[in-house]
Amino acid sequence: MQEQYRTVAREGVHETEINRSRFLCALAPAATEEEAQAFVARIRKKHPTATHNCFAYVIGADAAVQKASDDGEPGGTAGVPMLQMLMRREVRYVVAVVTRYYGGVKLGAGGLIRAYGGVVGEALDAFGTLTRQRFRLATVTVDHQRAGKLENDLRATGRDVREVRYGEAVTIEIGLPDADVDAFRGWLADATAGTAGLELGGEAYGDA
Repeated sequence: MQEQYRTVAREGVHETEINRSRFLCALAPAATEEEAQAFVARIRKKHPTATHNCFAYVIGADAAVQKASDDGEPGGTAGVPMLQMLMRREVRYVVAVVTRYYGGVKLGAGGLIRAYGGVVGEALDAFGTLTRQRFRLATVTVDHQRAGKLENDLRATGRDVREVRYGEAVTIEIGLPDADVDAFRGWLADATAGTAGLELGGEAYGDA
């Protein structure tokens, strides 16, 4: 797994006008290819009278899935420059749909490439990106008596507390950078007088 990746901070729509054509770039984070395709379908449904609804998406921290569509624009003038912009900006788990309403002035291949790639870049600037860091999931098990203070201490020291479950004992699920595991074991033993258990699980990504 990659140590970290960048993605778009939030969903949004950025509009620009070029030679009387309106270009609306809808940008959103997408966890899976299905999510990306559903977003494309939603935007297309929203703009049924648009001249084109071109899209590009990148899924996977290692950019394993890359798809693009020109949706009727000349081959390679829309979806590919959109995808190239996403890759150049190194954003992942992201989908972009550029809706074009034709304004009567032809842009030519070079103009289209600049327009489609450019509006994606402007949208990324407008909505911002955030970095997500690889974490190891870990489960801390502690008695009820110590649970409240331990949870507070975990949050106070900036730990990524994901879930707290109350049963016979209390289990607290956290995210830990791999490099911190050994130091965390020591901290946990000190904080709970050696009474807490620590079980390491799989890996996931969280906000850095």
